Amino acid sequence: MADHNYDYDVLVIGAGPGGYVAAIRAAQLGLRTACADSRATLGGTCLNVGCIPSKALLHASELYEEAAGGALAKLGVRIDKMSLDLATMQGQRIDAVKGLTGGIEFLFKKNKVDWLKGHATFRDAHSAEVAGKVVTAKNIVVATGSSVTPLPGVEVDNAKGLIVDSTGALELDKVPGHLVVIGGGVIGLELGSVWRRLGAKVTVVEFLDQLLPGMDGDVRKEAAKIFKKQGLELKLSTKVTKAAVKGRKVTLSLEPAAGGAAETLTADCVLVAIGRQPNTSGLGLDRIGLELNARGQIEPDHRFRTKVDGVWAVGDVIPGPMLAHKAEDEGIAVAENIAGLHGIVNHAVIPSVVYTMPEFAGVGLTEEQAREKGEIKVGKFPMLANSRAKTNHEPDGFVKVIADARTDRVLGVWCIASVAGTMIAQAAQAMEFGATSEDIAYTCHAHPTHSEAMKEAAMAVLGKPIHM
Repeated sequence: MADHNYDYDVLVIGAGPGGYVAAIRAAQLGLRTACADSRATLGGTCLNVGCIPSKALLHASELYEEAAGGALAKLGVRIDKMSLDLATMQGQRIDAVKGLTGGIEFLFKKNKVDWLKGHATFRDAHSAEVAGKVVTAKNIVVATGSSVTPLPGVEVDNAKGLIVDSTGALELDKVPGHLVVIGGGVIGLELGSVWRRLGAKVTVVEFLDQLLPGMDGDVRKEAAKIFKKQGLELKLSTKVTKAAVKGRKVTLSLEPAAGGAAETLTADCVLVAIGRQPNTSGLGLDRIGLELNARGQIEPDHRFRTKVDGVWAVGDVIPGPMLAHKAEDEGIAVAENIAGLHGIVNHAVIPSVVYTMPEFAGVGLTEEQAREKGEIKVGKFPMLANSRAKTNHEPDGFVKVIADARTDRVLGVWCIASVAGTMIAQAAQAMEFGATSEDIAYTCHAHPTHSEAMKEAAMAVLGKPIHM
């Protein structure tokens, strides 16, 4: 396979979940591989300032609230003198990141992937400049990920700690008195819930009339109830037009999304979390004649080949959900396709999870999308009736199974539960095998587990669950 007219068989630009996985898989398949990234550590946004550090804070803040809020006392666990040590909590976040980014560096060495430190720019379709040096490759994979979408009139400055993006919100050195989160999506709700649990007043401002865009309608309605109950103030159908900083305070100008009277809101810290945009500028794509779509994305074919021969693309720079696990699967597939194998990703079965407490998770079609396509049957089961959730004092949520009315094939599954992110894997695997709701219903589930709610919801599609 090796073509010695080039320095490498494969050069991957970007060392996030899509890029580093593509590089490791390519090397495993016997291709001479390099991976270029301008960050000082491997792992991209996800490992350094995204999925991983946010989970470290989510977990720690959940434990803090269990103790501080009296939940542990109700279980007979008395903690009389407790306090928040934010420096230590932040320290364990940093340790988690250090361990995992170092782990990827080890995997690069083990698999003989060359790590090129620096920003890569195309010279032509088979060469790129990295840190002043030109490297050539038979195949180049663009896996540069995404970055925070800026909000006009609200300028982020993480160093000051007043108007921050997700990176800055992870690194606050004290609990803000009042945190305003702009954006009621995954990132805003996860980070907002961290600081709410640690003592901040949190207001979420969302342009749409419901939280969690893209998720199932029932999930979105329930999310509003759950977060209100947890003490988050929600300002839905509201847009932020500008921010003014005076001293250590930020004053936001708000107005109804549909237009109307303006109001102001004063905060100690503002988190801008309105979404992410693909990192496609500064790559020199114009030099190789690679055009972007209206959303600034590269559009490859189903094998992840772009219109330029030898150039491939995966992850957040191409259409689809901006999720680390989607990028990872595409990274494996693109490496296999470059090696002459058949790498595929089933984009119809990509789970999404919100790691709040409880967690929100879904895979496949929402009920609204499924109804547009044809007749369906829906089964639903509340976590309140699940024995494990009940004994754990976790009553919030439900599991919902959506199936084709004619074939009974599962089209989508949505759940809210403390371990919804783990539970959704069963649904994704079932759908990958083309399961019917009956297949899930007749599969023996261990008792007592949260996952029994999945079985009962599947039973509810064609008949009746036992425990309600």
